[in-house]
Amino acid sequence: MPDYTHAPEPLGVPTRRAALRLLDAVLRRGESLESALPAATRAIHGPDRGLAHAIAAETLRRLPDLDAMIDLVTKTNLPDDAKARMALRIALVQVLILGTPSHAAISTVLPLVDGGPRKLVHGVFGTLFRANMLLPEVPTLPAPVELRWEAAWGEEMVDAAGRAIAQVPPLDLTIADPSETEGWREKLGGESFMPGHLRLGDHDSVPDMAGFGDGAWWVQDIAASLPARLLGKGEGHVLDLCAAPGGKTLQLASAGWTVTSVDNSQSRIKRLRENLYRTHLKAEVVNADILEWAPTEPADAILIDAPCSATGIFRRHPDVLHRVRPSIIAETAALQARIFARAADWVKSGGTLVYATCSLEPSEGEAQLDAFLSARSDYTIAPVDQSELPAGITPTETGTIRTLPGMLADQGGCDGFFIARLKRS
Repeated sequence: MPDYTHAPEPLGVPTRRAALRLLDAVLRRGESLESALPAATRAIHGPDRGLAHAIAAETLRRLPDLDAMIDLVTKTNLPDDAKARMALRIALVQVLILGTPSHAAISTVLPLVDGGPRKLVHGVFGTLFRANMLLPEVPTLPAPVELRWEAAWGEEMVDAAGRAIAQVPPLDLTIADPSETEGWREKLGGESFMPGHLRLGDHDSVPDMAGFGDGAWWVQDIAASLPARLLGKGEGHVLDLCAAPGGKTLQLASAGWTVTSVDNSQSRIKRLRENLYRTHLKAEVVNADILEWAPTEPADAILIDAPCSATGIFRRHPDVLHRVRPSIIAETAALQARIFARAADWVKSGGTLVYATCSLEPSEGEAQLDAFLSARSDYTIAPVDQSELPAGITPTETGTIRTLPGMLADQGGCDGFFIARLKRS
């Protein structure tokens, strides 16, 4: 007789099960979506892996609103981590965001609750579908994030963040040779906000685009490109700390600096080396912990792309809104302070230090700088001028840079960053 004990699951179910694993990894274990992807999707391949990622990412973008819909038609709220709630989230986001037919959305999630309340899941989904309920135009942020950001930046920023997370971010490119910006704009389309930058809307797969294989450009959000730009043309030796996967290293090398790139992650260092090879640029690459490593002599400039909560890249990585808690922010802020203080001793007198974080948390940006300057009288802010920035991004009153949701909104927005340029006396 045939053995049915290990019969394959119906078509589409393994992909939804992988999406469930991804959501569980983020929401229950606090893992990032990208780090959880290999293990969660090991049983599926190709487009199915991309679909599982898309389902999980879109669920995380809309989680508070999906849960509000579910709670509206259940007598007793389901536990946050209940499989029934997870299955409903996955089914609803497919219909409301990804355009999956309703019968396919529900039939592929019911097996996820085998041994559980399948009738409840089917009934709640049917009730919501018949009521023709829609998600709000502007997504609701998780309550703790909304409260934190409103206290720091105000209601307008929170509204802008909601609008930003609802949109697919555009693709920004940094051109290795800024003088060729117009030529690449003609080849690839899009618009340029400043020399060496190109922003694309719809585009081919990145590796298939003209110029990628030749290393003429690399993918880098415009806000992420600003820290290296503030160091200008190469005039000596620069340390790029916490450098991998290497976008800022590539900028510095292409600007003529002699670059030493330091990072403690072997996998990210591998990507940095691959990017250097593809772009035909040179840098000394060091795999080391900055808190244990030290250069043999002071540098003319240092760029600290400090490890942080990464809340500034929530548009591309919505998982940060759900897994980054105040305790994590406090931990990264403490680490930043140690790196900041240690690296400051490695800058020559008269040299420049740029500190940057892709965070929307003041404790990882403005407060970090205030504490550093209070402790180091040998450093002062070297104010950023508007001429160094694209239209739509302006320096703060103190001469630093703070990019927030809402900036460049009509052109597709930008990541959240804090950047300060300092001079050592």
